Amino acid sequence: MKKIISLMALSGLMASGSAMAWESQDGAWSTSGSVALSSEYVWRGVTQSDSEPAISGSFDLGHTSGFYAGVWASSIDFDGASDASTEIDYYAGFSSDIGDSGFSYDVGALYYDYPGASDEDLDFTEVYGFLSYSFLTAGVAYTIDADFDDLEDSLYYSLDAGYDVGQVNLSAGVGYYDYDSGDDYTNYYVAAATELAGFGFELKYTDTNDEGEDLFGDAADDTVIFTISKSL
Repeated sequence: MKKIISLMALSGLMASGSAMAWESQDGAWSTSGSVALSSEYVWRGVTQSDSEPAISGSFDLGHTSGFYAGVWASSIDFDGASDASTEIDYYAGFSSDIGDSGFSYDVGALYYDYPGASDEDLDFTEVYGFLSYSFLTAGVAYTIDADFDDLEDSLYYSLDAGYDVGQVNLSAGVGYYDYDSGDDYTNYYVAAATELAGFGFELKYTDTNDEGEDLFGDAADDTVIFTISKSL
């Protein structure tokens, strides 16, 4: 039943979102949107949807200077640990090339909002920075505000690689979460993505090391995720 409801919601969003793409007359400002249906929502190696399908969508505003802002939302299920059923992320930042060096950067802030979380305040804020060169991107995110002590002042380091082979984008990445409490774990993934008939398709395998399983139990089990998406 959850899968049927998610498919119906996805169809409705696709039908109603055709006007999301916009560009100002001088071409300086533009908007875009997307919607996606995934077999599971996994964040940094840990399921956020209790191993069930999740529907998500985004809306973004960008400027030719490199400034951007947007919102992304997804259905979630913490298996009774919280009443929250939706995650809404608000973000803003700046990205640009570094001269003719071949390097580019992206810096910004992201606020994770979990409306309806009556048992505890799950919301938190990160500041982040990424540096890219060719097919490699290195990043770090720092938690500057969280209402639960284990996450406050924590750091997440990531290294990702992506390469196009014909019409298929192959990617892989590894992340290391260093909690201020002293706990830590590593997650990693490999994925393949392509576009067909205006839709995006991605198949991803993700897992954590033993420390991740010790911290999160079955929520950190390895899994294969299939996602279908549509730009609007």
